[in-house]
Amino acid sequence: MRSPGRLLAALLMLFVLVGCSSKAEQQSTGGGGWVDEDVTFVTDGLTLYGTYRHRDDSAPGPAALLISESGNTDRNGDNAVAGPVGNMRQIAEYLSDKGIASLRYDKVGTGKTGLGPYAKNPADVGSAVYTAGAKSAARYLAGQARTDKSRISLYALGEGTVHAMALATDDSPDALKVHSLALFQPLSGRYLDIITGRVRADVDSAVASGAKTRQQGDQVLGSWAAAVTEARTKGTAPATLPEGLGAILNPANVKAVVEADAIDPQALAAKIPAGTPVLVTCSDADAQANCVGEKPLFDSLAQTALTVVELKGVSHVLRDDPSDNVANYAKQAPLSPQLITALNGFVTK
Repeated sequence: MRSPGRLLAALLMLFVLVGCSSKAEQQSTGGGGWVDEDVTFVTDGLTLYGTYRHRDDSAPGPAALLISESGNTDRNGDNAVAGPVGNMRQIAEYLSDKGIASLRYDKVGTGKTGLGPYAKNPADVGSAVYTAGAKSAARYLAGQARTDKSRISLYALGEGTVHAMALATDDSPDALKVHSLALFQPLSGRYLDIITGRVRADVDSAVASGAKTRQQGDQVLGSWAAAVTEARTKGTAPATLPEGLGAILNPANVKAVVEADAIDPQALAAKIPAGTPVLVTCSDADAQANCVGEKPLFDSLAQTALTVVELKGVSHVLRDDPSDNVANYAKQAPLSPQLITALNGFVTK
C-alpha cells in the first residue's frame, strides 16, 4: 500500500498549476536526419511553445501530436513535483525511429509557455483552456508540409487522454481528422470520483495498519465528501482540508477542478468514431490507472478498433517500477519494454 505522502504526491501530479518546469529545448539534429525544431503557435492570445520533431526533408508522412499529463507537466513529460521525467521526449524519439514526425508542446502554465495572459488569474485556467491548446497544436501539425493529413495520430498520457478524446470527437467544420489514438494510463472517470476513490483507499490502508482509528478515518472521508459536494453544487471549496487534501481542492483552484470534473471520459470515449484504431494501456502497479478501474472506459470504447494492453509492474510514467513511487519518476530509464512491444504492434498495424 502506498503511504499518505506518496498518495498526495501522485495526486499533486494530477492537478497542480505552478511556475515552470524544464528548460526549453534548443534546436538539435538527431540521428537519421531527424531534427528537433523549436516552434510556436497561438491559442486565444497565448503563445504556446513546442518541439516539432521531423525528418530534414519535405516529403509528407505520418505525424503524431503528443499530449502530456495534467498539472505542471511540460512537453517532455518533466513535472514540477516529480522532476525531469522525460517520458514524452522518449515517445517522440521512439516514433521518429518508426518514421513518424511528432509535435509536443508546453501547455499553459508549463515550460517556456508559462501562464501568459493568465498570470494574474491562474484560477481561470481550466480543462477548456488545455483542450483549446491541444486543438491549436493539432492545427499547427496538420498545417506542416511534411504532414500527411490522412495519417495524424494522437498519443496522450493520463489526463492528457481527455483532451485527445476531445479532439477525436470534435465535429466542428475545421476539426482534425484523427487517424488513430494511443491512450496511456487514461483517466477512467470523473476527476473528483477518481480522487475520492484514492482517498478512501488510502484511509482504509491507514486504518488497517493502525496509523488511524476508524473514527479518524471517517472524519477525513466526511470532510472530503462534503468538499466534493460543495464544489459540485456551489462551485466553491473550503479554506482547509485534512491530510493535505487542500492542495488538491482549494478556493484558488476550485474553478479549474470543477471544470475538469464535469468531463466524463467514458462519455467521450463512446463518441469516438467507430473503427478508429485505439491503443489503451493500464497497469497493475499504477494506482492512477489500474486495469480493474479502467474496465468501464474500455467498455465505452467497444465501437473502436480497440487494443487493450495490461502492463505488469509498470509505473504511471511508463517505466518498469512495481512500486510506482513518485520519487523514482525522474530516474532516467527507458520506456518499459512491455510498452514498446505494444507500440510496435500498434504502429505497424
